[in-house]
Amino acid sequence: MSGSVLRPVPDGLMTAFRAYESALMADDLPMLDRLFAEEPGTLRGDAEGLLVGHERISAFRGRRGGAAPRRIVQTHVQVIDDDHVLVVAVTELARGGRGQQTQLWARSADRSRGLAGWQVTAAHVAVPAPALDTRVWRVVGDPLAPPLQAGPLSGESIAVKDLYAVKGQPIGVGNPAWLAAAAPETEYAAAVRALLEAGASIRGIARTDELAYSLAGQNAHYGTPPNPRAPYRIPGGSTSGSATAVSLGHASIGLGTDTGGSIRVPAAYQGLFGVRTTHGAVDRTGVVPLSPTFDTVGWLTRSAALLSQVGEVLLPAAPVHGSSDLVVVPSLLGLAQPDVATAIEEWLPGHAVRESWRLDDLGGWLAAFQTWQAFEAWQEHGGWLASRMDSLGPDVRGRFQVAASITREQAAAAWDVVQAARYAVRELVGDRVLVLPSAASVAPEPAEAQAARDATMRLTCLAGLGGLPAVSLPLRTAAGLPCGVCLLAAPGRDRDLLDLAVRLGS
Repeated sequence: MSGSVLRPVPDGLMTAFRAYESALMADDLPMLDRLFAEEPGTLRGDAEGLLVGHERISAFRGRRGGAAPRRIVQTHVQVIDDDHVLVVAVTELARGGRGQQTQLWARSADRSRGLAGWQVTAAHVAVPAPALDTRVWRVVGDPLAPPLQAGPLSGESIAVKDLYAVKGQPIGVGNPAWLAAAAPETEYAAAVRALLEAGASIRGIARTDELAYSLAGQNAHYGTPPNPRAPYRIPGGSTSGSATAVSLGHASIGLGTDTGGSIRVPAAYQGLFGVRTTHGAVDRTGVVPLSPTFDTVGWLTRSAALLSQVGEVLLPAAPVHGSSDLVVVPSLLGLAQPDVATAIEEWLPGHAVRESWRLDDLGGWLAAFQTWQAFEAWQEHGGWLASRMDSLGPDVRGRFQVAASITREQAAAAWDVVQAARYAVRELVGDRVLVLPSAASVAPEPAEAQAARDATMRLTCLAGLGGLPAVSLPLRTAAGLPCGVCLLAAPGRDRDLLDLAVRLGS
């Protein structure tokens, strides 16, 4: 280890520094906790974001599973005073490439803390970026597929969810066993071809939750795509990779699907614009289904204008028009966490009308939605999965195990409720635009993903039951975290909603 020192180093500092490095390589969590100042203002930053507070830093380390093997090749020590020292270390990773670690050490009068009182109060870690972030992408190109011709989307790039057929590539559906058995596609999915013919290029094929059966964005095989707008929180799914790619600026259009919220939830969690189209409005040829009754094509962008431009390419040329009157139902708003509800209240235009709707049946509607969705999912994929359930991650495997147990009698009863709910939802929305939360909370931390899903689906199931278009607009809570406000309208009013999004979201 070579190094440079500007002033004499206080006693005990380098011993504490070396102890930290040894604990890091050994994943010695108690020692790492001891060497980081146990204060609410302790900082740790890296390329994904900033962690504030000893408790959050400790929790992050506990679920990380250890740091990448490395060795220190240089250290530079800058002594601020007898009790404060800045240490910058250049590291060489076992996998190749160099990184850097910067630490501010402070010595406490209480010598029982840290080692001889020395503890890290702030740290920043930099490592070489991977050539391909496989949490986000299955495959990328420059481009992966060029435009088929010039058009209104020339210059735009697409992150294609790994459910869509891309000519020359297999479909992987977020599952390695499925991917291994899949042959390259001989044609583009209808929506992909339309975008290529409009001048867009394909940047790559983006990760998805397995078979799109989740809202979290956590894939047990490939990892969880980062959430650049809410670091260390989940990205939302199942259009997870496409959303993250757009949020990171790797692509300008994230093409995905929405069955129970898989566009609206990542849009809300990552501060993006997103649209779920009217059921059947956009051709789903070449898209692996989950539940055909509820599956729809959708997309995400960083601007309302581009969201609308994509709609001009994919949606029917003859739009359905209606009123732009906004209606808010307090009981639906109340299904969101207070910080999300407050953000929507502060955003609401003054002319929005408040109405009380009888939603006593909402719990039953959601149960029917989930039962019918599961029944259809098993009809679509049970034949393949029956002998391969162990190829699925735990969460998705659990959902398919439930799906396999649903009888035709249970499914028929659920279908009756779904049909009644569809009629009721359409009647309630009428010719207006319903305003509600896109998701019940901000992006949760990983351990809270299932609870967030349960709360959010009470809101997102309405569009699925009604077969309605929905647009999510990005908002922020008072704490600065992304959330979303959702606009729902009658079937066929997709372009109306996109025009409204441009007016309200600009």
